[in-house]
Amino acid sequence: MSRIGKLPVSIPEGVQISVTDENMVTVKGKLGELQQQVDPKLKIKIEDNSLVIERPNEEKDTKSKHGLYRSLISNMVHGVSEGYTIIQELVGVGYKAEVKGQLLELSLGYSHNIVFELPPEINIQAVSERGKNPTITMTSIDKQLIGQVAAKIRSLRKPEPYKGKGILFKGEVVRKKAGKAAAEK
Repeated sequence: MSRIGKLPVSIPEGVQISVTDENMVTVKGKLGELQQQVDPKLKIKIEDNSLVIERPNEEKDTKSKHGLYRSLISNMVHGVSEGYTIIQELVGVGYKAEVKGQLLELSLGYSHNIVFELPPEINIQAVSERGKNPTITMTSIDKQLIGQVAAKIRSLRKPEPYKGKGILFKGEVVRKKAGKAAAEK
């Protein structure tokens, strides 16, 4: 039995889960609504204030999907009840971020500014305080979408190990390498 798959998903107050005959799971909460198609081999039961996913056999394909769909549904429940937040820091001289509606304009040391269009499901704020690195704060109910967008923004200027410049997640520490001069000694 899958260690993650056999765990029940607790349903908090104010969250409603419905399952159709085609195994389409819909989760509604105070922040919004999410849907996920679940493999038809898996059985979904809602008991009391928890959701349980059961698998009919021990085939490798079924076993691999058991924990996956349990985690996806758990992330949906957390997203519609509390939401997800990702904070990124722009570390570097002259790095700036500006939000115009659903467009994020980044100045990352290139010869041109980068304009990044965000999906409508993501709310974003850019804060620039004097003496501190500019930060980008993204919030959404969809964990996969917000993680994918954060990774794409980070890929525009990955942190480099010599000066530590780039786009970092809040609290991330970049291990710095010694430069060329340290190698000669």
